[in-house]
Amino acid sequence: MVHTVTKGDLRGTASGVLFMAFFGTLWSYTGVMGLQGWGSPWLLIVALAIGILLVVGGFSLISASKEFPQGTSIHNGNDGRKMRMWFNIIFAGEGIAIGIAIGVCNAVGHQEYIPLIIAIIVGLHFLPLARLFRVSIYYYTGLLLCVVPVITWLFIPETVTLNGQQLDAYMSVVGLGSALILWVTSLAIWMTGRRLIGLVPDPLTNDMTH
Repeated sequence: MVHTVTKGDLRGTASGVLFMAFFGTLWSYTGVMGLQGWGSPWLLIVALAIGILLVVGGFSLISASKEFPQGTSIHNGNDGRKMRMWFNIIFAGEGIAIGIAIGVCNAVGHQEYIPLIIAIIVGLHFLPLARLFRVSIYYYTGLLLCVVPVITWLFIPETVTLNGQQLDAYMSVVGLGSALILWVTSLAIWMTGRRLIGLVPDPLTNDMTH
């Protein structure tokens, strides 16, 4: 039995694209800040351009969804209200954990660890989201977001001097690395949406177009 792609399927996919694009761009800003002006403003322009392109891709899926039936979403095995409740719980838990981490780092005088710990918390929050939304790529996104700060802490010094200018290596590596992970995830989700658009039943033959 072939699942009929619905408006809800495409709009849910588009939400993932937009979410990843937005937060990926925020992380890129963090990374550029860590460079202490090195590469500005061009790096900011490039980051913003990438974010805008992905946002346009997300809205293109929303626009395409207008041609699809309402139907039942791919997530028809989950009660929508229960899914939203768990999403809110996970999101709130992430925010609380980040707030506690920032408070503790400030209290002990190790603010340099803030971007590392935040990246790990963000990565961990993707693991329950992967199960909740049944999006397997979120597992890889979450694991990579955890791995990047750990590798940074183990092998990269807190500050690096480049052409006589001191850079915040922790902030720049974790920020730009996290941005890249989220942007790639956004692109992958967009490609999934494009494949869904390709699963349109032909009204004459009832076959699926590719």
